[in-house]
Amino acid sequence: MSIGTATRTATYTTVDVENVVRRVRADLAMIADSTGAWTPQKAADYAHDIELLAKKGYLAWVDVTLLSGGTEIKAVRFDVDTDAGSMTTSRPGGVLWPKVAFAHLRIVISHTSAYNADAEREMTGKLRVGWTTTFDDTSHSSLSGGSGRNYTSNAYGMKRKDWTN
Repeated sequence: MSIGTATRTATYTTVDVENVVRRVRADLAMIADSTGAWTPQKAADYAHDIELLAKKGYLAWVDVTLLSGGTEIKAVRFDVDTDAGSMTTSRPGGVLWPKVAFAHLRIVISHTSAYNADAEREMTGKLRVGWTTTFDDTSHSSLSGGSGRNYTSNAYGMKRKDWTN
C-alpha cells in the first residue's frame, strides 16, 4: 500500500476574468434595463471598473441592491472565487427586476487585501466611477435569500446569490 499526496493549482488568465465579467456585465445591463434606475452607460461604467479591479486581483465582491424609498426590494451579490475549477457555469439572467416607485440602484464593491495605497494610486485615472467609502448594510436581512448562479472560466469564477422580498 502506498500513500501519496496531490497538489491542485488553480490557474486562470485575464481572458477567464473577462469571460466571467461578461456574464456579470449582462446581469448589470438587464437590471438597469428592467428597473430603469440606471442608464445603459452607467451599467457599462460599473462593469468596466469591476473588470479592471478583477483583472488585477483587487475585487472581492460586488453587491447590487434595488431600493424603493429606502426599502430594499431585491439584491444580488457576486463573490469572487479564484479556485472555482469545480463549479459549473450558468447563463446570466433570471427573473427580471421590477420597476418600482422611487427606484434607486445601489452598488457596493469590496476589495481584497491586495488593494493597498499603491494599488489605489495605480488605478487612479483608470476607473470610470468615482467610488467612495460606504458603511451601508449589505446583509439584506430584510430580504429572503434565494437561488443563485455560478459564472466560471477555468479556475476563476463568481458565485451569484440573489435576494428578494
